[in-house]
Amino acid sequence: MWVGSGNNYAYLIECPETREAAIVDPAEPSSVLPVLKHAKASGTKLTRIITTHHHQDHAGGNAEILKHYPELEVVGSRQADKVQKTPADGEKFKIGSSIEVTAIHTPCHTQDSICFRAESSCEKASKAVFTGDTLFIAGCGRFFEGSAKEMDTALNTKLATLSDETLVYPGHEYTKANATFALQVMPKSTALQKLVEFCKSNRETCGRFTIADEKLHNPFMRLEDAEILENIGLAGSQNREAIMAKLREMKNNS
Repeated sequence: MWVGSGNNYAYLIECPETREAAIVDPAEPSSVLPVLKHAKASGTKLTRIITTHHHQDHAGGNAEILKHYPELEVVGSRQADKVQKTPADGEKFKIGSSIEVTAIHTPCHTQDSICFRAESSCEKASKAVFTGDTLFIAGCGRFFEGSAKEMDTALNTKLATLSDETLVYPGHEYTKANATFALQVMPKSTALQKLVEFCKSNRETCGRFTIADEKLHNPFMRLEDAEILENIGLAGSQNREAIMAKLREMKNNS
């Protein structure tokens, strides 16, 4: 994991059995390449770049990484720079022998956005989802190329149905700002208050919260919450698209 100038994360996923690995969204090569060099020297076998969407702060490092590792396969969103393979929605592939990755198409932030769920079959089995700019801790991405309805589907139909214990690894560290906004619309939430306290003593929040946590403290995943509806002026509404759109508008202006 690296935090770059845009508070953006890159992630190295490694199979503990074969040491094969993939790098997710290595947008800042000057920060990533030294770590990859060290990992390679210690036995890591880098085989892929995984790209969540085409924006430069996610795909912009692909070309430079390939100059140093030309053998890598670039897997990801169809408009991403240097992409060689775009997996279909629900398509699976392996990293080494123990990590299965599933592509989850989540168009909205961009129409080519893909989240990648990774599950390990090792003794210390774990589940994670790499969400790019679709799902953040306590927030979501802007609707640059999509609609409120699409984001509702991405968050609350696709990602919300992942196993509750799935850890969330977003593309940016926006949690403190997201929690500050969320307090405006769900100030009574004890889950959200715990997140706010966590942010006071933790600069990085990736991989510290699960899908179950997001369903408690993320207003964009609580479109039926009466407290939220009251505080955004849509009390009693069952129009999910309108609720999502209003929340995004308020967050944009916060």
